Amino acid sequence: MMDYKELDVWKKSRSLTSSIYNLSRTFPKDEVFGLTSQMRRAAVSVSSNIAEGCGRQHAKDSIQIFYIARGSLYELETQLYVASDQGYVKQPVFDQTINEITNCKQMLNGLIKYFKGL
Repeated sequence: MMDYKELDVWKKSRSLTSSIYNLSRTFPKDEVFGLTSQMRRAAVSVSSNIAEGCGRQHAKDSIQIFYIARGSLYELETQLYVASDQGYVKQPVFDQTINEITNCKQMLNGLIKYFKGL
């Protein structure tokens, strides 16, 4: 088993979660149970599923959980576009956050590739 706390992708996904929490604090109050909640849950899901995947006994099981984490990144990316479409996110913050998501996707794909080689 791998110590997930040492993985750069886990660390980056935690940083992304902090970015999403900070970003969503500026959303309108009527989004608290809508987009704010969805984005935060999707962001938390990424690092949580990476940790869970590392705790699995078999590589095949780990890979399946990492795919779920990757799905959460795509979900979060779409939600960020929706937030931007609604005018909740300024372009520089949008660009920065998209870059963070893209970076996490690339790193997670690398982790999946590594586990496929086991």
